[in-house]
Amino acid sequence: MSTIPLTKRGADQLRDELQRLKSVERPAIIQAISEARAQGDLSENAEYDAAKEKQAFIEGRIAELESKLSTAQIIDPKSVDKDGRVVFGAIIDLEDLDSREKVTYQIVGDDEANLEHGLISVSSPIARALIGKLKGDVAEVQAPSGVREYEIIAVHYE
Repeated sequence: MSTIPLTKRGADQLRDELQRLKSVERPAIIQAISEARAQGDLSENAEYDAAKEKQAFIEGRIAELESKLSTAQIIDPKSVDKDGRVVFGAIIDLEDLDSREKVTYQIVGDDEANLEHGLISVSSPIARALIGKLKGDVAEVQAPSGVREYEIIAVHYE
């Protein structure tokens, strides 16, 4: 069974979602199903059908989260032997060599990725190009518009 890399923050987010689904969403949908069932004929009861569909989604998501958390490998970038290299969990300051635009990304697990917050998936093309590089190195990233080059300005481990 393969492991899923997560930062501590990402694992906490998944645990929080799982807790919310189990303690809030699941009881609410059980109540909604009970109320819809009390209305009588289930064959033409749209509320009952919608509630059962939502219950199936919630139960599926609970199973998915439990599976991910059971196979999660929580990685703390501060404790990894990195020698200044870009590793999972590192925060990297980059400069696009064409546009001179500066960006900051953190390499995180697939479930944590959120580009608006500067969180890029470890399996993304840019993260794969950056892993193992040092400050001052140039990473070439294959983008839809062609190859982009980024210089690594700094690497932080928080």
